[in-house]
Amino acid sequence: QVQLVESGGGLVQPGGSLRLSCAASGSIFTMNDMGWYRQAPGKQRELVAHITSSRTTYYADFTKGRFTISRENAQNTVYLQMNSLKPEETAVYYCYAARNGDVYWGQGTQVTVSS
Repeated sequence: QVQLVESGGGLVQPGGSLRLSCAASGSIFTMNDMGWYRQAPGKQRELVAHITSSRTTYYADFTKGRFTISRENAQNTVYLQMNSLKPEETAVYYCYAARNGDVYWGQGTQVTVSS
């Protein structure tokens, strides 16, 4: 019933920026945790960042201060600001939201950083 809709992906030049958005609809309850994974072709899925309802954040080491995750609790919306993008960060980026053991996933949005 909960649906996550992502937006903001696309094509950028190396060093460019994108802001991803993900809105969870269909629930009046605040999601305890929301975040982003990414998966490049032929590679393992990896966690990029996540954020709790109290705005405690985690960032993967590879973000190196270039990425910022944020959220709007009332709307169960999570954002990922990505700056100084690198070609190796070309991947499908997946949003997730979790509450009380239930995990919901977005459809994924393609991010392409040209070489």
